[in-house]
Order: sequence, then C-alpha cells, then structure tokens
Amino acid sequence: MQTITKYVALIVLALSVQFISAQEISNKDKIEALEAQKEQVVTQEKELLKTEVEAIDLQLDNNEITQDKADTLKEELATKHALNIENRLAIIDNRIALLERNEHVPYDTGANLEGFTIILGKDKDSDEFDTGSIYIGPQKRIEPKKYDRRTTSDLVFAIGFNNAIIEGQSLNDSPYKLGGSGFVELGWAWKTRLLNNSNAIRLKYGISFQWNKLDIKDNLYFQEEDNVVTLEEFPLNLDKSKFRSTNLVFPVHFEFGPSKKIEKENYFRYSTYKKFKIGVGGYGGFVLQSMQKLKYDDANGDFQKDKIKDYNTNNFVYGLSSYISFGHVGIYAKYDLSTIFKDQAIDQNNISLGIRFDMD
Repeated sequence: MQTITKYVALIVLALSVQFISAQEISNKDKIEALEAQKEQVVTQEKELLKTEVEAIDLQLDNNEITQDKADTLKEELATKHALNIENRLAIIDNRIALLERNEHVPYDTGANLEGFTIILGKDKDSDEFDTGSIYIGPQKRIEPKKYDRRTTSDLVFAIGFNNAIIEGQSLNDSPYKLGGSGFVELGWAWKTRLLNNSNAIRLKYGISFQWNKLDIKDNLYFQEEDNVVTLEEFPLNLDKSKFRSTNLVFPVHFEFGPSKKIEKENYFRYSTYKKFKIGVGGYGGFVLQSMQKLKYDDANGDFQKDKIKDYNTNNFVYGLSSYISFGHVGIYAKYDLSTIFKDQAIDQNNISLGIRFDMD
C-alpha cells in the first residue's frame, strides 16, 4: 500500500510540475536555456578529449604503443570530438528553431532551466520512451572516465566471536562465555595498487569503529581498586555481567591475490570479483569508551541494572589482523597487542574471529 501511495504521489507531483512549467516557462526562456547548453556541449567534449589524450600518453609512457601510433590515435580523437560538437550543436539549433516557429510545443525539447528534469514514461539512462517508468532528478552530466584508477574505496563490515587471551591460561578455561562474547567492526577503507602494471599487491587502509564485548561467567565481574582491575565474585546472584569497549582504529593491510584486468577503449580497471584475497597487517587507534553492565536482584528482590563506565582501560589500542577472502566475503581475525586494562593482576589481550565483508 505504501509503495502504491508513493508512486501515485510521484505521478501527481510530476504532472503538477510539468503543468506549471508549461504555463510559466516561455519559449524565450527555453531558448536561452538551450543556448547555454551549447557552451556545456563544447566544455564536455573538450574534457572527454583531454581525458582520452591523457590515456594515450600513459600508454606511450608504459611503452604499450609507439609515438606514431599515439599521434594517429590523437588525430582520430580530435576529429571524433570535433564532429561530436558539430552534431550536438546542430541538434540544439534544431530545437531552438522548433521553439521559434511554434508558440506552444507539447513535448520535451531538451531545454532545462534549473538543471533538474521530471519526465514521465522515459528511461533516465537513455532516450528511449518506456511507458512504465518515471524519472525525477538532475540532468545527466557526461563525466569522462579516468583511464587508470589506482585507488578505490569501499565499505567494510565484520562480525564474529570475541574473547581474551589471559596470561598463563588457555581459552578452554576462559572466564568469558564463547557464545555470548562477540565483536562488530564497521568502517570505510581505501585500496591502492602498488605496482604500475600489476594488481598483485595492494595497500588497504582506512578507518573503523570496533565494538568488543565480553560476556563474563561464573558470577564474576570487574572490580577496580587503586586503579588495579581484577575479576571478583559478585556478592549477589548475577543475571548478566558484560563488558564492552568501543574503539576508533586505523587499519592498514597489505593485500595479495589475483585479479582480472578489464580493458576498454578509453580506460582499464582491475577487478577482484570472485578472486581470492589475503590481507596481512594491523591497526592502531583509541579507546573511546569502556563500560560494564550488571543485571541482578538486590537483597530486597528488586531488579537492578548497573552501568559502570570508563574503567582503567588503556587509552590506546593496537594489534595485528589478517583476512582470507573470496570476492566480498572472508574469514577475519584480529589480536590486540595492547592489554585491555592499564593495570591488571593478570594481563589480558582481546582476540576476535569472524566473518568480514568488503564491498569492493
């Protein structure tokens, strides 16, 4: 029902705006807008020509083509874009002539005063009419493709199990529940190709938020005394005892793995879609907050919920991390070299294992 209402509203809006435009926008205004488009046509074609010439120069620098071949290609491009300008200006001139000859033109002439278009029954990505489509949005602007894009960016999300390595103690004897302890990481990463003619080695770096949670078992809780943090028996029966730290970190990984080179007429790209990737590196950053949550019934049987913030945790966090991925999904592990607390009776270091999603 909400979807139907949305489309009805869009149709009414589109019809209303087009009706108002037909009443208020004169042919003179439309002609002025079309005249302005002439300058845009020349600028766009020059930008496209410049980008394509830069791509040829890069091929020449990499000894992929000869100087004679480069000169020939540049001449062909100059001719092509000169003809493009001539043809596109002729189309605009014909539209202007149509408006000058007719007092009212009941169809789109391509004139747009605000750079914003509302079109019923027209595919936003083509000039073909489609009776089932509605497009409301800015006019498309022709953007020249960059010949070689060495750096890309993507969203990173990871989730999984969390625990702690405790000095002189195995994970089997951990005071933290394996099932209830977890981590989440959310961030943005950039990836830069390190070699000129190969994508075998990449540097991946970015910024992430990490949430590490420990679910404490055996009726224990963290107690701080004289800045020293220890695990102690709680005087009452605990329903829940959890500890969470929130970190802002800056991960850096060297990424290795095969990729597919996609070559087009005026650009090329490397794709790691459905390819194995291995990342090895680490991270460093800041502990933004630490908090312990306790849930229990007091001596009177009343339910209590305590939140104790900012234990004597380390202000800085740093560690090692690695991932093995296929396409967008992989296995991810990280280990804090920094201890959880500044002063603690026994050193504890956070460790995590889970699934990582790289949307590159």
